[in-house]
Amino acid sequence: MTKLDLTGLRCPLPVLKTRKALKALKAGDRLEVHCTDPLSVIDIPNLIRETGDRVELTERADKLFVFMIEKTEAAA
Repeated sequence: MTKLDLTGLRCPLPVLKTRKALKALKAGDRLEVHCTDPLSVIDIPNLIRETGDRVELTERADKLFVFMIEKTEAAA
């Protein structure tokens, strides 16, 4: 699993860095993304719908948002 710490970054950086990280993954690989930007709860799921990957788990803890993304075969 790859972890991506994007805490402290503001829009559009979290979604751009997530897209770049996803391109390097193979089908079945997982990416754990940590963000503090409130817009990431909209932007990251929209990105995943666009790429065809799957968000497995989304957590909110105070101002931290955690996304578990699985690279799918269709998106690879």
